[in-house]
Amino acid sequence: MYFSKKLACLCTLLSASGLVISAPTPNEDVKTAELEPRSLRYPSVDQRLFNINGKTQYFAGTNTWWLGHLFSNDDVDLALSEIAATGYKVTRVWAFGSTNNPATETNVYFQTLNSSGQYFNYNTRNGIARLDYAIAAAEQYGIKLILPLLNNFDDLGGIITYTNVYGGTHQGFYTNVAAQAAYKKYIKFIVQRYKSSTAIFSWELCNEPRCSGCSSDIIYNWAKSISAYIKQLDGNHMVSLGDEGWLTSTSARVPGYEQSYAYTGYEGVDFERNLGIPTLDYGTVHLYPQSWGYNYTWGNTWIEQHNYIGKAAGKPVIMEEYAVPDTEDRVAIMGTWQDTIVNRASLAGDMNWQFGTRFASGVNPFDDFAVYYNTSEFQVLGTGHAKAMAGKNGRSAPLVATG
Repeated sequence: MYFSKKLACLCTLLSASGLVISAPTPNEDVKTAELEPRSLRYPSVDQRLFNINGKTQYFAGTNTWWLGHLFSNDDVDLALSEIAATGYKVTRVWAFGSTNNPATETNVYFQTLNSSGQYFNYNTRNGIARLDYAIAAAEQYGIKLILPLLNNFDDLGGIITYTNVYGGTHQGFYTNVAAQAAYKKYIKFIVQRYKSSTAIFSWELCNEPRCSGCSSDIIYNWAKSISAYIKQLDGNHMVSLGDEGWLTSTSARVPGYEQSYAYTGYEGVDFERNLGIPTLDYGTVHLYPQSWGYNYTWGNTWIEQHNYIGKAAGKPVIMEEYAVPDTEDRVAIMGTWQDTIVNRASLAGDMNWQFGTRFASGVNPFDDFAVYYNTSEFQVLGTGHAKAMAGKNGRSAPLVATG
């Protein structure tokens, strides 16, 4: 998800409190029974589902891109306690954060890239210690984390922070030798730091990678190479691409295929082909009809098409982002998509964009898509849906088969 508006709020309201890294205590508002039991097992693929904490299951989750970029430990604990109380199993947290000029940086950031070199930020107030705390807290609350290692967009230091230093275009990043060497150095820094954590669900190559106008070979070859590199560093955790699920003529046989934007391969991504990469453990798909020029009902088609492809490949697929702005009837629109996921598909899980709450520090990293904890719509789209996904466990198949 492109999220510049979120950062404007975050920059102006971040707390400047200090940090002491320690194992957090679960929020007292959440009963112990509501927390997912801790496990020494790493999440893993089990056919088209995932084994989480020793149980093969469908799951509901959410996105909290900001969790490792908060200055306040209390804010981190509040969010995770509410996520656990909801029944969510997995949340997605940005593990990237680069800057070309640390002297003017107001956000948490994890590395500097500039003409003098590549440096990791160990500052306890605004550096990697913030992600340290978020991961330690997730372990305590029994929540699993998907960690994207790069951003396609400019926010929080995306691909542009590499091309600013190593030259070339956005499209050229994927084959730029110097840029890829720096990216792999950052991957190694993050993966080796956290590879023993049971809170990690998967490493993700990029948030919504795109190579607009490129052959799909570019991202396919890049994903194949980088995912294999991560597997060499860490054989215990899963790896995913983090793409939006764009289709090409490769998938022309899929029911409902049409010659329109999402199916043309314009963004340089071929979901079905990439799903075949052995070192990518599962597929991801995002859903923003209103941004892509489709009506909301088309969202059900998009869900069923990726379920069809995942079934054919024998791999799990996660609906990793989906959202509707708060100006729309979200309960009706998103509720229909959720019904399709629960009753007409066998996607392993889904994660709405994004989780919203009220932080005591006053920080507000949310956008118009946030669904706020404990509101009436959250009771349906959050708590209610998590219960429905948990209810699928033990069912042999969707109520209506879709291929």
